[in-house]
Amino acid sequence: MRKLLEEAITIVRQLPEAVQDEVAEILLSLASKRAEPVRLDETTRKAVREGKAQASRGEFVPDEEMAAFFTRHGG
Repeated sequence: MRKLLEEAITIVRQLPEAVQDEVAEILLSLASKRAEPVRLDETTRKAVREGKAQASRGEFVPDEEMAAFFTRHGG
């Protein structure tokens, strides 16, 4: 297991800093096995509310744009 973790960290270190931060938050959350929900700041809460409102209105990114995104970001 340790080797797999080291390999994952090596790969994550090559990602943009913002993505590294996201991965770190996820890893810390998993490691701590927190029972309480993650606290969101107001900016994040606003973005989540807007995303939910867009979904309710049926406003989704076209499949072609998503495919291009995943091509650029290795998904």
